[in-house]
Amino acid sequence: MKRFNLTNLFFIFSLIFLPNKALADIGGLTKCSDSPAFNKRLKASVKKLEQRLSKYETDSPPALALQQQIERTQARFDKYSRSQLLCGTDGLPHLIADGRWSHAAEFILPGFGFIYISGWIGWVGRKYLRVVSTTKNPSENEIIINVPLALKIMTTGYMWPISAWQELVSNKLVAADNEITVSPR
Repeated sequence: MKRFNLTNLFFIFSLIFLPNKALADIGGLTKCSDSPAFNKRLKASVKKLEQRLSKYETDSPPALALQQQIERTQARFDKYSRSQLLCGTDGLPHLIADGRWSHAAEFILPGFGFIYISGWIGWVGRKYLRVVSTTKNPSENEIIINVPLALKIMTTGYMWPISAWQELVSNKLVAADNEITVSPR
């Protein structure tokens, strides 16, 4: 009987003192436009630039450059506040990379971009090494890069996913087991 009462008491206590569902859902982050720390950071950044601006004559080149920097700063903060980015207590935007589709633009597009570009670099490097391995002096071409050849390979490397798939299907992507040297132990 006593255990039942403690369980009920714990349940009621947890209902009363549960964190706000919206905050718990996003780790305590708020939209940047609603974040007081974000707005404070904007004001501090602009104020610092305006203090530097006051040291120069109105139409001098440094004053004009600082005025442009103030406008760029305000535009950047305005862009963040209009976006769906979430800010923490530090006033800085945080990216949510936990797989939610509502925050997909923050991680998925840059992630695919990174994978594509790193794949392009790797594929071009692999192809270059395979091509120079058939030349008269392959180790020299590995040390001193043949720039015209490398540029030619780089311009065709953007299609690396298609080329990789074709080599995978034709069993040319991976070397055969009998071509792999194994240390005799």
